Amino acid sequence: MGIYVLGIAGASGAPYARRVLEQMLLTGHDVKAVITDAGRKVLEVEEDLVLTGNTEADTPAVLAWAQVNNYSGTFELYHHKDVASPIASGSFLIDGMAVVPCSGGTLGRIAHGISNGLLERAADVCIKERRRLVLVPREMPVSLIHLRNMTAVTEAGAIVLPASPGFYHKPTEISELIDMVAGRILASLGIESTVMKPWLGPEPSTYSEEGIQ
Repeated sequence: MGIYVLGIAGASGAPYARRVLEQMLLTGHDVKAVITDAGRKVLEVEEDLVLTGNTEADTPAVLAWAQVNNYSGTFELYHHKDVASPIASGSFLIDGMAVVPCSGGTLGRIAHGISNGLLERAADVCIKERRRLVLVPREMPVSLIHLRNMTAVTEAGAIVLPASPGFYHKPTEISELIDMVAGRILASLGIESTVMKPWLGPEPSTYSEEGIQ
């Protein structure tokens, strides 16, 4: 199984991060996570998950939040200022990284190689080492600055995956919209999962002389 970094920044979209983390662990991957201060605030507002910033104390809380039992992967949470952690170095081999969600500020710092903390540094390492990096912004509308930053990270090799769920599967619950985005994130990292149904074309209609039945 692989080793993946999951970054959580200060943008709306915490449920996507929860589903991605759950699936990474259930499918047997080792997850190295980093949550910014703004990311902790979003988790509190959107998911009622209150973290202290103490990684040892917060680890069981994050695992409980992921709602995963009997998983075969491993989980390690790093402080967002711990730039001496393994994921801050290109010599530590990982299979990919996702920033879910990715704020506009985080996107801008990654686009310009500015590492204010571990999350940006780990993303910078992925770019320089030519490893998979998936950035999941959830801004609307986007400014020209955002678009130029998205172009810059794409040209550098990252994948920009906006949190934009589709509706062609006729979802009836919010969880189905979350699954669609989480499934695309996992697929972009090369992780197989069953949370997203592939598009197989429209269901065939029944025709009669009177028209569609």
